[in-house]
Amino acid sequence: MHAMFVSIQIKRCVVFTVGCCRKVVGSRETARLTAELFRTVISLQRVTSAALVEVVRDVGQKLIAANPVELAVGNIVRRVLRIIRDSDLSLEVEGLTLVSQGDDGDVVEEDDKPFRLSDAISQTIFHPPSLVAQLESKPNLVRHFEGKADKTPRSWQFKHHIIEGVNDLIEDINTCHELIADQALELIHQNEVILTLGHSRTVKNFLYAAKEKKRSFHVYVAEGAPKHLGHVLANELAEKHLRTTVIPDSSVFAMISRVNMVIVGVHAVMANGGVIAPVGMNMVALAAKRHAVPFVVVAGTHKLCPLFPNNPEVLLNDMRCPSELLPFGDFSDCMDYSVGSGAPHLHVVNPAFDYVPPELVSLFVTELGGYHPSYIYRLIADYYSDDDIVLQQKPAC
Repeated sequence: MHAMFVSIQIKRCVVFTVGCCRKVVGSRETARLTAELFRTVISLQRVTSAALVEVVRDVGQKLIAANPVELAVGNIVRRVLRIIRDSDLSLEVEGLTLVSQGDDGDVVEEDDKPFRLSDAISQTIFHPPSLVAQLESKPNLVRHFEGKADKTPRSWQFKHHIIEGVNDLIEDINTCHELIADQALELIHQNEVILTLGHSRTVKNFLYAAKEKKRSFHVYVAEGAPKHLGHVLANELAEKHLRTTVIPDSSVFAMISRVNMVIVGVHAVMANGGVIAPVGMNMVALAAKRHAVPFVVVAGTHKLCPLFPNNPEVLLNDMRCPSELLPFGDFSDCMDYSVGSGAPHLHVVNPAFDYVPPELVSLFVTELGGYHPSYIYRLIADYYSDDDIVLQQKPAC
């Protein structure tokens, strides 16, 4: 058991480290790995509602701090907290209210507090050898963790409800693209012209589904500078024999009058119905509004964020490397500090995201169906608890 316990800790810490290094690409993959991590966290903890809420919050704060611009992490933390609260409430309704007691019915003392996986994660990342040495030198810690676990039927049922809920969440994340794509025929009609920007897997599957149902349509793909991910999407669509035209971002307004619909993927959907999207998306939305072209956003429910765009947690934009805009060798001379001024001649700003307000969005398509931006707050109320909107602890006065 000791070796298995340590191996699970190290395996999950590797996943956490990958997330910290931002090597996990995409909100969907980040959300899935976060949910899987919490499934393991919950399976290793004592099964009391208050303890699980505290542990999930503690681990969630570390994950959010590692990559604050990936709002999907905070979304999954809040979803898991809601699952815990709902499971606890359902057991209370059934008359199985859980209390913090040991196997013999006595109240758990201070020394019987559960082993905190979040502390193990933090120690393993920054001091890997020290944690392993600590576990090996103090086997009573592992025996304490094994022996003090509450194995009463009601506690087992509580843990089973939570893990089952997290498994359902992971399944929803894995299948959201397919469920969204199933609605393609309701929006894409014969001989229409579709405009998109950049590269979105959800948009790609959405267009594939319409093509497989024998719908004939034309796709304009804005290249999405400076990364030009639109080139990747255009090649993938052409391989599926979709009529595809690549246009520069600067030509969106000139081409929008020929378009029947704009379909895009986004980074996050905010509580007011606005979206955080790849840079350049606000320009496309403004052009669509000017020419009365529907602006449709396809996004899974794991991208629904209960925060508003004026929250401090959201006022973070990922500033990418300047070399994506200008090769360093071409502008290195301009970066020299002028004599006596203390400032460089040239600044290169390369933000990753745009904010598109809700009045520019026509429709949201999720795996649950299509919704107007004004209805997003109802979806958020179904998935998140008001007690979990703010995850960061306020500093003591």
